[in-house]
Amino acid sequence: MTDLAPTDAAGSAATDPVQRGESRPLIPRSSVAAATWALFVGLALVMIGNGLNGSLLGVRSGEAGFGLEVTGVIMAAYFAGFLVGTVYAESALRTVGHIRVFAALASMASTVVLVQAISVQPITWTATRFLFGACSAGIYVVVESWLNDLATNATRGRILSVYMIVTMGGVAVGQLLLSVEDTSGFTLFIVVSVLVSLSLVPITLSASSAPPIATPEPIGLRALAPRIPTGLISSFFSGAGAGALIGMGAVYAGQVDMTTAQISLFLAAPMVGAIVFQWPIGWLSDKLPRRGVLFGVAVAAAVTPLLGLAVAPTSPMAVLAMFLMGGAMFPFYSLTIAYSNDWLKAEEILGASGTLVRVNGTGAIVGPLLVAGLMAGIGPRLFFWAITGIFSCAAAYILIRIVSKDALPQERQRRWAPIPARASAGAAYLIPRRRRNAEGIPSGKPVNR
Repeated sequence: MTDLAPTDAAGSAATDPVQRGESRPLIPRSSVAAATWALFVGLALVMIGNGLNGSLLGVRSGEAGFGLEVTGVIMAAYFAGFLVGTVYAESALRTVGHIRVFAALASMASTVVLVQAISVQPITWTATRFLFGACSAGIYVVVESWLNDLATNATRGRILSVYMIVTMGGVAVGQLLLSVEDTSGFTLFIVVSVLVSLSLVPITLSASSAPPIATPEPIGLRALAPRIPTGLISSFFSGAGAGALIGMGAVYAGQVDMTTAQISLFLAAPMVGAIVFQWPIGWLSDKLPRRGVLFGVAVAAAVTPLLGLAVAPTSPMAVLAMFLMGGAMFPFYSLTIAYSNDWLKAEEILGASGTLVRVNGTGAIVGPLLVAGLMAGIGPRLFFWAITGIFSCAAAYILIRIVSKDALPQERQRRWAPIPARASAGAAYLIPRRRRNAEGIPSGKPVNR
């Protein structure tokens, strides 16, 4: 890692920002640990607000009398905004810089939340939820790009692990905040706005020098489909399942008459499960053939929702069922990325990551719309049945590939890395790309993906 600040021949005070009449950042660029944790603190505040905002809108949609189909559109708008925001954020970073982009996006996200409190209308909430998703995606891009610049080969894996914990843990904390105040008032909207606004403090106190922007050559869907079909299909179904859970979990909880405290625990449980199960599942995928582990986790993600059907919706066992659901569903995405990377050259991983994120995001848009339609037509219990169906399709496809195609030799698998459910393509910069052996995939066209 290099120092981005210019130096003169003598390394003199001419490069001192104070003597040049510039302000000195409170968190200097040379303090990598401080700069990294400043980013994580800012991201944590955004994610807490993000988690609270999503659950609050789900509960308030029911209280306001919005239909389930309308609520599904509102929730899907976040994921549509996420797809759009990633693209425009990368363009803005190249022209404006990291701190300004983060500040603009955080300010916009804070503002649209206040608009949601003022105008409780489906069209307003759809538009603001779209904007909030776009801002969240842009913030992810800023943070991931910055973390990549701060990371070294020795710290890259640890930084990615902390990034996953901060992201999922922040959402879980946000869900728990749902019970601190009446959901029918303005207070929780203001809390979300304050949290997102506060995220600016650690970021703007960091060094003013921005890391360089690296834009890999993208690899399109047409080029990847014959090479990693299992990765693309699994990425889509992973997004659909996660979108259904995140988008419609609060709506289901309101439909079955949970109290606000029960809803907050119900929604936080899968995020905690994701953190707890990520590393055991990842460790297992490094020790065993990864495709078999991917199939097993898909089966677990299909079976665990049935536990939610077998217990009373307001019982503590329902929270346990959600904990296990999250423990299977979210690591499934990390496994999907790891499995896809097994079949790619090191220099192709970054280019392919954008396509995998877009496929996952497309699934995340479909998930809430599908679940909302089924719940409206049949009943709230279709929330669990739909998620079971989504991951059953994924498991069935993976099983077909296991039966029909040879597996990649286990010794040629790359190391697993934890990936947050809503990370952007920039997270691929933090993934270790070294194979277990130095030979890599043998020459010739691989027979199985």
